[in-house]
Amino acid sequence: MARFNANSLGVAQEIIARYPVPRSALIPLLHLAQEQDGYVTEDAMAHIAELVGVTPAEVMGTCSFYEMLKRAPVGEYMVNICNGISCHLLGSSDLIHHAEATLGVRPGGTTDDGKITLEAVECIAACTEAPCLQVNYRYRNRVTADDFDQLVSELRDDTAKAAPHGQLAMVRQHIGDDRRAGVSPPNGQGEPAWMARNPSDNGDGS
Repeated sequence: MARFNANSLGVAQEIIARYPVPRSALIPLLHLAQEQDGYVTEDAMAHIAELVGVTPAEVMGTCSFYEMLKRAPVGEYMVNICNGISCHLLGSSDLIHHAEATLGVRPGGTTDDGKITLEAVECIAACTEAPCLQVNYRYRNRVTADDFDQLVSELRDDTAKAAPHGQLAMVRQHIGDDRRAGVSPPNGQGEPAWMARNPSDNGDGS
Protein backbone atom coordinates (compact mmCIF):
# COMPACT_ATOMS: atom_id res chain seq x y z
CA MET A 1 0.00 0.00 0.00
CA ALA A 2 1.42 3.39 -0.91
CA ARG A 3 0.74 7.08 -0.84
CA PHE A 4 2.11 9.24 -3.64
CA ASN A 5 5.90 9.15 -3.82
CA ALA A 6 7.85 12.40 -4.22
CA ASN A 7 7.72 12.37 -8.01
CA SER A 8 4.01 11.53 -8.20
CA LEU A 9 3.23 14.12 -5.54
CA GLY A 10 4.85 16.81 -7.67
CA VAL A 11 2.76 15.74 -10.65
CA ALA A 12 -0.36 15.62 -8.46
CA GLN A 13 0.18 19.18 -7.31
CA GLU A 14 0.60 20.32 -10.92
CA ILE A 15 -2.66 18.57 -11.84
CA ILE A 16 -4.58 20.12 -8.95
CA ALA A 17 -3.32 23.59 -9.91
CA ARG A 18 -5.07 23.30 -13.28
CA TYR A 19 -8.51 23.28 -11.66
CA PRO A 20 -10.31 26.15 -9.93
CA VAL A 21 -11.93 23.58 -7.62
CA PRO A 22 -9.40 20.99 -6.33
CA ARG A 23 -11.90 18.13 -6.15
CA SER A 24 -12.27 18.38 -9.94
CA ALA A 25 -8.85 16.73 -10.15
CA LEU A 26 -10.08 13.44 -8.65
CA ILE A 27 -10.12 11.36 -11.82
CA PRO A 28 -6.65 12.33 -13.15
CA LEU A 29 -5.23 11.86 -9.64
CA LEU A 30 -6.71 8.35 -9.50
CA HIS A 31 -5.10 7.58 -12.85
CA LEU A 32 -1.82 8.92 -11.48
CA ALA A 33 -2.08 6.65 -8.44
CA GLN A 34 -2.72 3.67 -10.70
CA GLU A 35 0.23 4.59 -12.90
CA GLN A 36 2.46 4.63 -9.81
CA ASP A 37 1.45 1.29 -8.29
CA GLY A 38 -0.44 -0.60 -11.00
CA TYR A 39 -3.71 -0.17 -9.08
CA VAL A 40 -5.30 2.38 -6.75
CA THR A 41 -4.33 1.58 -3.16
CA GLU A 42 -6.30 2.49 -0.04
CA ASP A 43 -3.43 4.73 1.09
CA ALA A 44 -3.38 6.50 -2.27
CA MET A 45 -7.09 7.22 -2.02
CA ALA A 46 -6.60 8.63 1.50
CA HIS A 47 -3.73 10.79 0.21
CA ILE A 48 -5.85 12.08 -2.68
CA ALA A 49 -8.64 12.94 -0.24
CA GLU A 50 -6.19 15.02 1.80
CA LEU A 51 -4.85 16.80 -1.27
CA VAL A 52 -8.22 17.88 -2.69
CA GLY A 53 -10.16 18.33 0.57
CA VAL A 54 -12.77 15.60 0.32
CA THR A 55 -13.49 12.46 2.33
CA PRO A 56 -11.86 9.11 1.49
CA ALA A 57 -15.39 7.80 0.86
CA GLU A 58 -15.86 10.30 -1.97
CA VAL A 59 -12.58 9.23 -3.54
CA MET A 60 -13.62 5.59 -3.20
CA GLY A 61 -16.99 6.36 -4.78
CA THR A 62 -15.33 7.95 -7.79
CA CYS A 63 -12.75 5.18 -8.10
CA SER A 64 -15.33 2.39 -7.89
CA PHE A 65 -17.51 3.98 -10.58
CA TYR A 66 -14.94 3.65 -13.37
CA GLU A 67 -14.15 0.16 -14.64
CA MET A 68 -10.64 1.09 -15.81
CA LEU A 69 -9.58 2.05 -12.28
CA LYS A 70 -8.51 -1.06 -10.38
CA ARG A 71 -8.54 -1.40 -6.59
CA ALA A 72 -6.59 -4.66 -6.47
CA PRO A 73 -3.43 -5.83 -8.24
CA VAL A 74 -3.86 -6.94 -11.84
CA GLY A 75 -1.50 -8.22 -14.52
CA GLU A 76 1.05 -6.13 -16.33
CA TYR A 77 -1.24 -6.27 -19.34
CA MET A 78 -5.03 -5.93 -19.21
CA VAL A 79 -6.64 -7.75 -22.14
CA ASN A 80 -10.28 -6.71 -22.51
CA ILE A 81 -12.23 -8.67 -25.12
CA CYS A 82 -15.42 -6.97 -26.26
CA ASN A 83 -18.58 -9.07 -26.21
CA GLY A 84 -21.02 -6.35 -27.26
CA ILE A 85 -23.60 -7.19 -29.89
CA SER A 86 -21.45 -6.44 -32.96
CA CYS A 87 -18.46 -8.34 -31.61
CA HIS A 88 -20.66 -11.19 -30.37
CA LEU A 89 -22.21 -11.64 -33.81
CA LEU A 90 -18.74 -11.79 -35.34
CA GLY A 91 -17.36 -14.42 -32.98
CA SER A 92 -16.14 -12.75 -29.80
CA SER A 93 -17.69 -15.42 -27.56
CA ASP A 94 -15.57 -18.02 -29.34
CA LEU A 95 -12.57 -15.70 -28.99
CA ILE A 96 -13.18 -15.40 -25.24
CA HIS A 97 -13.33 -19.19 -24.89
CA HIS A 98 -10.12 -19.45 -26.90
CA ALA A 99 -8.49 -16.86 -24.65
CA GLU A 100 -9.54 -18.80 -21.53
CA ALA A 101 -7.99 -21.97 -22.91
CA THR A 102 -4.82 -20.20 -24.07
CA LEU A 103 -4.22 -18.28 -20.84
CA GLY A 104 -5.58 -20.85 -18.40
CA VAL A 105 -7.77 -18.27 -16.64
CA ARG A 106 -11.37 -17.16 -16.78
CA PRO A 107 -12.37 -13.50 -17.25
CA GLY A 108 -11.29 -11.59 -14.16
CA GLY A 109 -8.29 -13.88 -13.63
CA THR A 110 -4.57 -13.22 -13.99
CA THR A 111 -2.02 -15.65 -15.42
CA ASP A 112 0.39 -17.32 -13.00
CA ASP A 113 3.31 -15.26 -14.31
CA GLY A 114 1.44 -12.05 -13.47
CA LYS A 115 1.65 -10.88 -17.06
CA ILE A 116 -1.94 -10.90 -18.31
CA THR A 117 -5.34 -10.23 -16.76
CA LEU A 118 -8.25 -11.32 -18.95
CA GLU A 119 -11.56 -9.46 -18.95
CA ALA A 120 -14.72 -9.77 -21.03
CA VAL A 121 -16.43 -6.41 -21.45
CA GLU A 122 -19.72 -5.30 -22.95
CA CYS A 123 -18.59 -2.59 -25.35
CA ILE A 124 -15.40 -0.73 -26.23
CA ALA A 125 -17.03 1.50 -28.87
CA ALA A 126 -15.40 0.01 -31.95
CA CYS A 127 -18.31 -1.80 -33.59
CA THR A 128 -17.02 -1.23 -37.12
CA GLU A 129 -13.86 -3.16 -36.24
CA ALA A 130 -15.47 -6.19 -34.58
CA PRO A 131 -14.42 -8.49 -33.08
CA CYS A 132 -12.01 -6.31 -31.15
CA LEU A 133 -10.14 -6.12 -27.88
CA GLN A 134 -7.95 -3.72 -25.96
CA VAL A 135 -4.51 -4.22 -24.45
CA ASN A 136 -4.15 -1.73 -21.60
CA TYR A 137 -6.96 0.18 -23.33
CA ARG A 138 -5.21 0.33 -26.70
CA TYR A 139 -7.28 -1.12 -29.53
CA ARG A 140 -6.66 -4.31 -31.49
CA ASN A 141 -9.22 -4.74 -34.27
CA ARG A 142 -10.74 -7.70 -36.16
CA VAL A 143 -8.98 -10.18 -33.92
CA THR A 144 -8.87 -13.87 -34.85
CA ALA A 145 -7.75 -16.78 -32.65
CA ASP A 146 -4.40 -16.75 -34.46
CA ASP A 147 -4.08 -13.00 -33.89
CA PHE A 148 -4.75 -13.56 -30.19
CA ASP A 149 -2.10 -16.26 -29.92
CA GLN A 150 0.44 -13.96 -31.61
CA LEU A 151 -0.54 -11.14 -29.24
CA VAL A 152 -0.05 -13.33 -26.17
CA SER A 153 3.37 -14.38 -27.43
CA GLU A 154 4.36 -10.72 -27.90
CA LEU A 155 3.06 -9.74 -24.48
CA ARG A 156 4.99 -12.50 -22.77
CA ASP A 157 8.14 -11.55 -24.68
CA ASP A 158 7.54 -7.82 -23.99
CA THR A 159 7.67 -7.10 -27.72
CA ALA A 160 4.07 -5.91 -28.09
CA LYS A 161 3.41 -2.19 -28.48
CA ALA A 162 1.50 -1.59 -25.26
CA ALA A 163 1.90 1.10 -22.64
CA PRO A 164 2.11 -0.01 -18.99
CA HIS A 165 -1.23 -0.66 -17.33
CA GLY A 166 -2.59 2.38 -15.59
CA GLN A 167 -0.76 4.90 -17.73
CA LEU A 168 -3.06 7.75 -18.69
CA ALA A 169 -2.87 8.60 -22.37
CA MET A 170 -5.03 9.83 -25.19
CA VAL A 171 -6.24 6.88 -27.26
CA ARG A 172 -7.12 7.41 -30.89
CA GLN A 173 -8.65 4.79 -33.13
CA HIS A 174 -7.97 4.87 -36.87
CA ILE A 175 -10.75 3.63 -39.11
CA GLY A 176 -9.82 3.23 -42.77
CA ASP A 177 -11.85 4.84 -45.55
CA ASP A 178 -13.21 1.44 -46.55
CA ARG A 179 -14.79 1.07 -43.09
CA ARG A 180 -16.08 4.59 -42.43
CA ALA A 181 -19.84 5.06 -42.40
CA GLY A 182 -19.51 8.35 -44.25
CA VAL A 183 -22.05 11.12 -44.61
CA SER A 184 -25.52 10.15 -45.83
CA PRO A 185 -26.64 12.31 -48.78
CA PRO A 186 -30.00 14.12 -48.61
CA ASN A 187 -33.10 12.11 -49.50
CA GLY A 188 -33.38 11.43 -53.21
CA GLN A 189 -29.67 11.84 -53.89
CA GLY A 190 -28.57 8.24 -53.73
CA GLU A 191 -27.43 5.72 -51.15
CA PRO A 192 -24.78 6.48 -48.52
CA ALA A 193 -21.39 4.85 -49.04
CA TRP A 194 -21.87 2.42 -46.17
CA MET A 195 -25.04 1.03 -47.75
CA ALA A 196 -23.31 0.47 -51.08
CA ARG A 197 -20.56 -1.47 -49.28
CA ASN A 198 -23.08 -3.58 -47.35
CA PRO A 199 -25.90 -4.45 -49.76
CA SER A 200 -28.98 -6.16 -48.37
CA ASP A 201 -29.15 -9.91 -48.91
CA ASN A 202 -32.95 -10.11 -48.80
CA GLY A 203 -33.34 -9.41 -52.50
CA ASP A 204 -35.84 -6.56 -52.24
CA GLY A 205 -33.34 -3.71 -52.11
CA SER A 206 -34.45 -2.60 -48.64
